[in-house]
Amino acid sequence: MGSTEEETSTAAKPIPLYDAASPTEPLLFKPTASSTYPSPPIEEPPQPDPSESDPTQFIPISFNYGPRPFKDLPFLFLFLLSVLCTFAFGIFSIFHRNDNYSDVSTFTYDSNSTSCVQDASFSSNPIWVFESSFVSLSSSNLWTYVVWTLVITLVLSVPICFLLLLLLKHYTKQIVYVLLPFFVIVPIFFDVYWFVACTLSSSCSDTFPLAYRILVLVFVLLGVGVIVWIIVANWHRIELTVRIIGVASDALSRNLGLFLVIPLLTVGLVVYYAPVVVFLVFSTFNGTIVAKESNGEYTCVWKQDSWVPAYFTLAILTMLWSLTTMVEAQVYVISGTIAQWYFSKDDENPHRSIRRSLRNAFGPSSGTVCLSGLLICVVRVVRAAVDSAREEDVPGIVNLVLRCCVNALMSAIEFLNKFTINFAAVTGEAYCTSARMTYELLRRNLLSAVFVETISTRLLAGVIFVFSAVYAIVVCAILNGVSDLGDNAYIVAVLAWVLLIAVLGFFVHVLDNVIDTVYICYAIDRDRGEVYKQEVHDVYVHLPISRNSRSSLPSRTLGV
Repeated sequence: MGSTEEETSTAAKPIPLYDAASPTEPLLFKPTASSTYPSPPIEEPPQPDPSESDPTQFIPISFNYGPRPFKDLPFLFLFLLSVLCTFAFGIFSIFHRNDNYSDVSTFTYDSNSTSCVQDASFSSNPIWVFESSFVSLSSSNLWTYVVWTLVITLVLSVPICFLLLLLLKHYTKQIVYVLLPFFVIVPIFFDVYWFVACTLSSSCSDTFPLAYRILVLVFVLLGVGVIVWIIVANWHRIELTVRIIGVASDALSRNLGLFLVIPLLTVGLVVYYAPVVVFLVFSTFNGTIVAKESNGEYTCVWKQDSWVPAYFTLAILTMLWSLTTMVEAQVYVISGTIAQWYFSKDDENPHRSIRRSLRNAFGPSSGTVCLSGLLICVVRVVRAAVDSAREEDVPGIVNLVLRCCVNALMSAIEFLNKFTINFAAVTGEAYCTSARMTYELLRRNLLSAVFVETISTRLLAGVIFVFSAVYAIVVCAILNGVSDLGDNAYIVAVLAWVLLIAVLGFFVHVLDNVIDTVYICYAIDRDRGEVYKQEVHDVYVHLPISRNSRSSLPSRTLGV
């Protein structure tokens, strides 16, 4: 009975929805049946911040000077495995070679033994033939002038690069505006000069009829017209581009050690390629001489081992991957060095910045560099396959759609990879994290990821073209004055022009990567609300927010 009354009184007593004495107790709090061990109040879970939905967003970004963890290790192991297999099978090919490869013509079919045997009466001395041809080549007057001209050009290319860097640092505007007319004058001069010289030369006029000469003349003039149209269409961006090149040249001039480290990395790649090329040569010596029956007659032919084509594929792909990986490693070193300069105070010079970048590139971030190189290698191989399929002109709408899809995919990968390795060099993050954080960084700060003033690359390409063309003209004039090479002087001058433009092209490649790195550092600076390099902000603040607003930049702001 007592229990019934107790239950009735408890049920009749209302439960308050809100108790002023317990302000921390939430609404609609329901007590438990046990009064001895009351349950603690249930707190509402905090609402997640929308900005914290992605752990990579709004993280303070700066150069990571501390120890970096290893990233993307599976791709590093995959790269090392491909290199190890290439060298292992290459060494095997040397010891497993068949020395009779070069003497296949000396073997005849023996019907008694039903095999190929070597004719003992045949003897040859290919080494003597090679030596005699080499002696005749080395005694040529043309060969002597070619060697000396290329050596002198290679030596002079170093001061020419430093002179060009100094001019771009202090007199960027003057250099660009003075050389702009030569972007048109030089191609027209060479085009007209070749047309007149070929018309006056009987041998050249016989080789190239008048119709072909006129066609070449018109084609080059049309190309010059395209150059003029590009300059006119981008005239409103030239002033901004000039200032960007000046800032990048200043940054590069403060890190001149890159001009020593980057070529040494290239030399290291060549040294690494040397044994692989030797392995490829010796792999062709792996096989046997077998008898082949044709129309009842037997001949002796060379038959390669079945694993040789597979090894060729492995070695070539490994070489391509190594090439793209080394290029990305160079970009990583450039970006890491320039970023350390950017985030240092004006009165401080970062110590061992190149050494730190090298240690990170070939240490904790080596897997990231290998992954970036692999993606670039895949893009190059797929593009080559698509181009070869296009040359075959295979009909069908399906083939056309597949080519378009592949090209779109490859362009997307190249676009994704553009700033990823630069960002990874600054932060030390993995490849995928760097790609995501780079996109978020540019999106938060309303910066266009399509940047980076492609007109700057075109301007620099035009500058080095004019410099190298003037040098080639000087070389040709000197050769005509001191030698009797005749028309061969043009060949030597062209070779010198190609060598110098290759060296200056390397200079432009480094400067382009500096421009990209400074752009990423500026975005990080803007994201943090800080100003490390005021001279950079004064220039990059005029960058277009989006592609549509590029044409609406006020001319008075850019000083045009």
